[in-house]
Amino acid sequence: MSTADKIQRILFEEADVRGVVAGLQTSYGAVLERNSYPMMIQKLLGEMLAAVALLSSTLKFDGRLILQAQGEGAVRLLMAECSHHQQVRGIARIEGELPDAENFAQLFAQGRLALTIEPVNGQRYQGVVPMEQGSLAACLEDYFSRSEQLPTRIQLACDGERAAGMLLQVLPAAGGGHEDWNRIGMLADTLTQEELLTLDNESMLYRLFHEEACRLYEAQTLAFHCDCSRERCGRALQLVGRDELLAAVGEQGGHISVDCQFCNTVYQFDHEDILALTEDQRPAGETLH
Repeated sequence: MSTADKIQRILFEEADVRGVVAGLQTSYGAVLERNSYPMMIQKLLGEMLAAVALLSSTLKFDGRLILQAQGEGAVRLLMAECSHHQQVRGIARIEGELPDAENFAQLFAQGRLALTIEPVNGQRYQGVVPMEQGSLAACLEDYFSRSEQLPTRIQLACDGERAAGMLLQVLPAAGGGHEDWNRIGMLADTLTQEELLTLDNESMLYRLFHEEACRLYEAQTLAFHCDCSRERCGRALQLVGRDELLAAVGEQGGHISVDCQFCNTVYQFDHEDILALTEDQRPAGETLH
C-alpha cells in the first residue's frame, strides 16, 4: 500500500507544484477498534483520516488540524484530527438508520464541511464549505477552490483495513505553472484506488512521475494518539457549576463518569474531587473538608 503509517511530501524540482502522500493501517485500525461502525462509515472515516493527514502537511504550525463533516440526517458527524506530531484520531456519530446514499454528500442532510486550525499559540481559524460534491475528495477540492483559490487534486481510498491519499497543489507563491499543473495532474489522474492502496510510495511515485524531476522527502510516522486527560475533563466539569455537579454525584452513586469518545477512556470524579475542582465556587465562609 502507500507506505503504511507514513506521510511523505513530494518535491517537484522543476515545477511550481507540491505533493504529499499518506498511508494509514495500524493508526487507522486503532481508531476503528475503539468504536463499532457500519462498513460505509469505516471507509469514510478512513478517507477523513487520510485527508486530514495530507492537509496537515501543507501547514506550518504547532497545533492540530481538524476536519469535520456535519449534517442533520442519520450521519451527524465525521471528524478526524492530525497534530503537528503526525498523531491522528477520529470519530463518527450516527443517529438512526443510514440512508441508501449514492454518494458522500447524500449522507449528510444540509451538510457542511469544516476545516479548523487550532494552533498551540495564536488564533483559531475555521473555514466552512457546503457539501455539494459526490465524494470527500471532491468536496475538499471545492473548498480549496473557493477559499484559497489554489488548484488542488486530492485522491483518497479506503477498504476498511487500509486508508491512503495523495494531494497535489499549485504552490501558493507560484507565478505561473499552468502547463506544469495540467501535465502533472493528468499523470496523477491515471492512478487507481487499488494502486493507491497497494503500491508503496516509491513505486507509486515512479509509476506516475518517472519522467518528472521529482523525489520523496524523508517519511514521517503517523500514529494514533488521544490527548484526553483527567485534567482536561476536570476543566470541562468546572464549566457546569458546583451545585449541579454535587447533585449529579449524589444521583449517580457517588461519582461522575466522563467518557472520552475518541479512545473510550473513562475518568471518574467523586464528591471530594468535585469539591476540589470547584473550590473557588464555594460560598464565602464555607470550609473545605
